[in-house]
Amino acid sequence: MDRETFRKYGYAIVDWITEYMSHMEDYPVLSRVSPGEIMSRLPVTPPEGPEKMDAILKDFREIILPGITHWQHPSFFAYFPANTSEPSILAEFLTAALGAQCMVWQTSPAATELEEVVMEWLRRMLGLPDEFSGVIQDTASTSTLCALICARERATGYGINRHGFMEGDPRKLIVYTSEESHSSVEKGVKIAGFGKGYLRLIPSDDHFAMIPGELERAIARDMEDGHLPCCAVATVGTTSSTALDPLRPIGEICRKHRLWLHVDGAMAGTAAVVPEFRHILDGIELADSFVFNPHKWMFTNFDCSAYFCKDPAALTSTFEIMPSISRQRWTAG
Repeated sequence: MDRETFRKYGYAIVDWITEYMSHMEDYPVLSRVSPGEIMSRLPVTPPEGPEKMDAILKDFREIILPGITHWQHPSFFAYFPANTSEPSILAEFLTAALGAQCMVWQTSPAATELEEVVMEWLRRMLGLPDEFSGVIQDTASTSTLCALICARERATGYGINRHGFMEGDPRKLIVYTSEESHSSVEKGVKIAGFGKGYLRLIPSDDHFAMIPGELERAIARDMEDGHLPCCAVATVGTTSSTALDPLRPIGEICRKHRLWLHVDGAMAGTAAVVPEFRHILDGIELADSFVFNPHKWMFTNFDCSAYFCKDPAALTSTFEIMPSISRQRWTAG
C-alpha cells in the first residue's frame, strides 16, 4: 500500500468510525449470527496475493460487523463496562503508527516516563498512600496474578523462584478470598502453583462482603494444621453484585499474621476518584497492592489496568530477569 492509498482509506475508516459512533443504537446489542456462520463465509485457505481495500472493507461490513456484540451500545449492560472514547481511539492511531515496543526505558524512554507520570496522577486522584507506585498491566486478572506471585515469593524468601515448589518450604501456602470474588483469583492460584485445594473461600455477609471474623478463623485453622497463610485478596466491587469487602479489618488481620493483602478494585475502584466515594478505599494503606481498571469507567480503550504496589522492590525482585537482548550495548543508529 502506498502512502496516498493509506491516506485515502485512513480518512474513509475515520469517517466510518464517526458514523458508527453517531448511530450505534441502530445496531442490535447482541450479534444474531449462529455458531460457525462467520467461519462459513471466510476462505478455508489463506490468500495467495493482496486484496483490494474496497473488498476488505466490504467483508468487514458484510461478514464481520454482523458478528460483533456492540459493547459501546447504550443498551449494553452485560459483563462489565468497557467504554472507549474518541480521544482514546485517536491515541490508538498514534501508538499503532509508532509501533514502538515499550519493554524497558531504552526501547522508548518517553513511554516509560509517561507511564510513570500518569500512574502518579492516578494515585493522587484516588487518594492512595504516597508509598504506592504504579505500573500498567493489561487486565486486573494479570495484576492479581502478579500480586499472588509476589506474595508467594515474599512468604518464602524468594525461594520458590530459585528452587521451585519441590525444593521450597514444605509447608503449604494458603490464599484467602471471598466466596464472591472474581474467578481470576482462583485462576491465578492455579497458575502461580498454589493449587486450588489451598484456596480458602471466606463466607460473605448479607451484603455479599467478606466477613473478617471468618477470615481470622480460617487463618487460625491453617496455622494449627502447619500451613503458611500467604495472601488475602479483598474486592472493591465484586462482579456479581458490586459488594465492598471491609478493607480496614481485613487489612489489620493480614498485618497481624503477615499476609500480603491485594485489593481488587477492577469493577468499582474508579469511583474513589470522586472524593465523596473515597470511603470505599478506607484502609487501603494496609494493603500491599491494589488494582483498578481505567478501561472500565475512564473511557480508555481496553485494555488498561492500573496496578499499584506498596513495595516496588518486591515486584522487581520477583520478576526481574536479564535476557540477552537487554545485555547488549545500546547504540544510536
